[in-house]
Amino acid sequence: MSERKTKVGVVGCGAISRQYFTVMKTMKILEVAACADLFEDAARKRAEEFEIPRACPVKDLLADPEIEIVVNLTIPGVHAEVDLQILEAGKHPHSEKPLAVDRASGKKVLDLAKAKGLRVGCAPDTFLGGGHQTARRLIDEGVIGEPVAATAFMQGHGHESWHPNPEFYYKPGGGPMFDMGPYYLTALVNMIGPVRAITGVTRITFKERKITSQPKAGQLIQVEVPTHVAGLLEFHNGAVGTIVQSFDVWGHHLPCLEVHGTEGSMQAPDPNGFGGKVFLRLPGKFEGWVEASSKHRYNEAGRGLGVADMAYALRSGRPHRVSGELAFHVLDMMQAFHESSDAGKKVVLESRCERPAPLPVGLQEGILDP
Repeated sequence: MSERKTKVGVVGCGAISRQYFTVMKTMKILEVAACADLFEDAARKRAEEFEIPRACPVKDLLADPEIEIVVNLTIPGVHAEVDLQILEAGKHPHSEKPLAVDRASGKKVLDLAKAKGLRVGCAPDTFLGGGHQTARRLIDEGVIGEPVAATAFMQGHGHESWHPNPEFYYKPGGGPMFDMGPYYLTALVNMIGPVRAITGVTRITFKERKITSQPKAGQLIQVEVPTHVAGLLEFHNGAVGTIVQSFDVWGHHLPCLEVHGTEGSMQAPDPNGFGGKVFLRLPGKFEGWVEASSKHRYNEAGRGLGVADMAYALRSGRPHRVSGELAFHVLDMMQAFHESSDAGKKVVLESRCERPAPLPVGLQEGILDP
């Protein structure tokens, strides 16, 4: 493979951008060429911190003919809008999650990409980390048999006590399902496969939230989206999933992710991270839960692996793993949970995607293709 690096631009230089810059600078195929933000000081700060050659307005970044991939780290409400601008500029967008705040906007992005022969990427890429690649390998090898059921729990009390700008978490495109659901749903699709139908029940417990973090302590947020979502997933392969995503819970002892098969059970790590341990319970082989051995790299990675994977895929022509199709299927599910609750009935999904290919074992540091 050519040693030529793929040049990347970043739009949006907020808190999450630090993880992206840190990881992308370690990936041998990537070169971060420029960054931009509506607040010019934020872009200049990141450029200085990570030795990025250029901080510039968004229009100048999009006009740079050498930049191939643009990482979109704007707020969820404008992910689709910015992705469309990136595509119109002839570049491949890779956005933070979610792909969009509704199906129609997400479909516009995928349709334009198809028309222009461009690719779309979208977080989360945490399933590329060593923890979830280990879980995927064990399922593929049949260690727990045929998947029968899965559980996914994320429960906390929201962002107003620690986030500097928590308002958008309680507006359309926010809430626990759209904020944290992508990690759990993407992990489930990676391990088990696409979902056929969704049933959901939702509620808003606190219609008003008081910010206690700085710099907006004391301000009130009017909550516009469900803050507790419980649901069922019917996978195409027959497995059944149970999910709870909540900003209304003070504490819990439930596991993040479990997959139960005909031959045993597996505990997978928190899908909001890249590492973590995988545990197996295999009746007749050993007593209790035992830790599974990992053969995979990137246990301590941060956001940005998906950008590198797209760059490798562009070179080789293979499908990229952190794809727009996967993100749209997750978006379809998230919207369906809310719709199912509102209508009081099951929602059969129209979208479907392929399971992303597992990463090879034995990769060198900073490389995703052998």
